[in-house]
Amino acid sequence: MQALRRLMQEYKELTTNPVEGIAAGPINEENFFEWEAFIQGPEGTPYENGLFRATFSFPRDYPLSPPVMRFSTPMYHPNIYPDGRVCISILHAPGDDPNGYELSSERWSPVQSVEKILISVLSMMAEPNVESPANVDAAKMYRTDRAAYAQHVLRTVRSSLSL
Repeated sequence: MQALRRLMQEYKELTTNPVEGIAAGPINEENFFEWEAFIQGPEGTPYENGLFRATFSFPRDYPLSPPVMRFSTPMYHPNIYPDGRVCISILHAPGDDPNGYELSSERWSPVQSVEKILISVLSMMAEPNVESPANVDAAKMYRTDRAAYAQHVLRTVRSSLSL
């Protein structure tokens, strides 16, 4: 019940005080544990003018555990796995990083929210973390040939708009 109340509260907050370029909420109001989000590509990035759909799957112990976020729109990004799963610190389980890469303060905690996740994703789209890539090919291209990377992303933006 605590998870459901929290998700309903977050949904209300997102609809009352929307974040520019983001819309999110339950796919079906009978199941608050599955959400969809629409994200506009941030200005000044290769994703600009794109509209990207993502889903959230919330665990029953939310907010103690993080949701899984997955883009359903094809994305080419160093921090997005080829299957669409988003790989950023804020979505990693709380506690110490077994690989010693992230500080525990960078990982999920119950004070995080859907809004904070989406803002982090916008930031990630603008500034990928190529030191810990989920998509090695995208990270390599981003590091070695930014123009080719931007062209590849432009194709995904056009695809997101069905052009």
